[in-house]
Amino acid sequence: MNNKGRRSFIKKSAVIGLGATLSFDKVLPTVLNAGATPAVLGGTPLVNAPWPKWPIWNKETDEPLVLEALRSGVWSRAEKVTLFEKKWAALIGAKRALTTVNGTNALITAVAQSDIGGGDEVILPPYTFIATLTAVLNAGAMPVFADINPDTFLIDPEAIKKKITPRTRAILPVHICGLPADMGSIMQIAKQHDLVVIEDACQAWLAEINNKKVGTFGHAGCFSFQNSKNLPIGEGGAIVSDDEAFMDRCVSYHNLGLPYGTASARPGSKLRLTEYQAAIGMVQMERLLPQTATRNENAGYLRQQMKQIKGIVPHTLNAGVTKAAYHLFPFRYDKRHFADLSKAQFIKALQAEGVPCSGGYTPLNTVENLGNTFETKNYKKMYSAPELSYERFKEHNQCPRNEQLCQEAVWLPQNVLLANRESMDMIVSAIQRIQKNAAAIGKKGG
Repeated sequence: MNNKGRRSFIKKSAVIGLGATLSFDKVLPTVLNAGATPAVLGGTPLVNAPWPKWPIWNKETDEPLVLEALRSGVWSRAEKVTLFEKKWAALIGAKRALTTVNGTNALITAVAQSDIGGGDEVILPPYTFIATLTAVLNAGAMPVFADINPDTFLIDPEAIKKKITPRTRAILPVHICGLPADMGSIMQIAKQHDLVVIEDACQAWLAEINNKKVGTFGHAGCFSFQNSKNLPIGEGGAIVSDDEAFMDRCVSYHNLGLPYGTASARPGSKLRLTEYQAAIGMVQMERLLPQTATRNENAGYLRQQMKQIKGIVPHTLNAGVTKAAYHLFPFRYDKRHFADLSKAQFIKALQAEGVPCSGGYTPLNTVENLGNTFETKNYKKMYSAPELSYERFKEHNQCPRNEQLCQEAVWLPQNVLLANRESMDMIVSAIQRIQKNAAAIGKKGG
């Protein structure tokens, strides 16, 4: 396929992909009935049509580039991976990008090549996916958890300040759910204490603060392209940075530690992306801009509508956020306004109405991985016995606001936000229906 043909089919792919999203308008019912019997009590679900399917794939427009990669016989990293990296760096606004096999290994690579290791402390939030912690432990560093702001679901800069010690080497802020962390404050703290900042943007593709993309504030930013993500490849990840020497080290590390550019040989791994994955990524990249705009529009409307319901507290965006990614739409549930209906019962009732949702994360600062890691031979050689006391660690890493958030948080997945305005009203109506019947639902139990 020549360049002109490739541009043509990718452009058509983006249009058809958006069309697949907007076609949801035609299949949703138009009458909302929040007062009827809840589905969990035997009533008819409010939503009786499917939500937008994920991932989106169009045979006619999306497959030619992938087939080209397959039929070439060049399947390992080559021209298409390099092209994807250039496109991703340009889209994010960074000098360079490097792909990896997944977002977890993007984080592992970035931490390892930032000269973080045994004896160092890395500050991170307790409200995140376990991969964030994995990157710290894989380097042999000591994780230090700073509590979150329950309004934003994100790490609190004031909590970061309280956790800095002479051994602090880095801050690993997470733009969880695709909501940008307070990078202005975090970068000020890092500058004051000469700390490395690695942004976990694995859920935050195209999110912005003052029109600057997240992932470009710190020394490096890491992204994930796993199948559920807003840019789905199946598996895959990327690191972005303006630091040429750092990126050379990352390239070396992801390619068996072989010398690259200014980087000499080093301990490494094999984390290379394939050509057909890059082809999928380039097709999906064309859809990302219009999809992100749709998610933000629907999320803004949904937040305003949810605010009218007592006991439902949607997330707050940090000051200066010009765009969120909305891999998830998070809100807090206060059972006191729902006749003490438990969160589990609320989620079950909302799912019964046809609204996909989940209960979010559990506290990361108390996971069993930590205690087991402290028992390994390497950690015992790098740290003293008191430092490796799991009970002492938990005592020094208490995050009460995060514990409360984990009890209250509810998530809606990103594909829900690709529907139409009427479907957002249905979500609100479903919550209202549950609230009106909360006492009866609670009596039923289960």
